[in-house]
Amino acid sequence: MGKVLVVYASRSGETEKIANLIAEGVRFTGNEAGVKNANDIKNESDLQGFDGYAFGSATYHGDMIQGMKTMLFLAEKAGLENKVGGGFGAFGWSGEAPDRIFDTMVNVFQMDMVSGPLRLKSSSLGGGIQMAQDYGKQIAQKL
Repeated sequence: MGKVLVVYASRSGETEKIANLIAEGVRFTGNEAGVKNANDIKNESDLQGFDGYAFGSATYHGDMIQGMKTMLFLAEKAGLENKVGGGFGAFGWSGEAPDRIFDTMVNVFQMDMVSGPLRLKSSSLGGGIQMAQDYGKQIAQKL
């Protein structure tokens, strides 16, 4: 059984909802999943001891929220190479944050990523609940 850490940065609570749905999807597969706000990650040791990771942020003014940026700098020192990962986020208009997070996980952290980032306007629109749970299942299946 593997352990996945889902870390989110949210303004309105939507990205937090998506994070919890991803964790739920991980748990559906019989694996463990924890959910943390990016602001609660204080050093790289807070990120160690997991087999997989999902990092997500809302897009605000075309970028990810500062708490996620700070957490990603800490993650550089956490030894995430070859760990399973996924990127996600909620957005209103443009939705760049999940793509930037995903690209950082691939190119900087050298992680073993699922097929692409999960970008949702809302978990409650257009099958978003199912998509977020399925994303968690994809992460767990790569463990």
